Amino acid sequence: MSIERILLAAQGYLELEMPAEALAELDSLAAKDQDREEILQLRLFVLMRGRQWTPALGVCERLRRNFPEDATGYIHGAFCLHELGRTSEAKEILLSGPPSLTSEATYFYNLGCYDAVLGNLEEATAALRTSFEMDNKFREIAKYDPDLKSVSGLL
Repeated sequence: MSIERILLAAQGYLELEMPAEALAELDSLAAKDQDREEILQLRLFVLMRGRQWTPALGVCERLRRNFPEDATGYIHGAFCLHELGRTSEAKEILLSGPPSLTSEATYFYNLGCYDAVLGNLEEATAALRTSFEMDNKFREIAKYDPDLKSVSGLL
């Protein structure tokens, strides 16, 4: 079966909330194809949807190593670390990314969340305001984000 057909099948399983089957499809690919960017990204999204933070973090490490200019491995890797209670490391991963990350509203939003959790309220507020200016949808998301309770009065 072609890579495209396997990707399509895996995506279908993911949409049907069948993560084990999606991963089985991805696992059926040849070893030489396992580190392709689209394969790693789909594997990451399957794992994250299943809240499998540690394996997802491993995929993010592969993404950062193989595709260091792509935002995915940094933004999602940081999120996995945060979900594992390793928020300081999450912030470090974001800050270690390529300069192109600063064109992503998600980068500033997540940085704001991590700073809020770490008690850096001024930095959190500044990062969140930047994310809101870049994409106003984050202002609505922030209203319900438990990570932002400490800064809700400042926004």
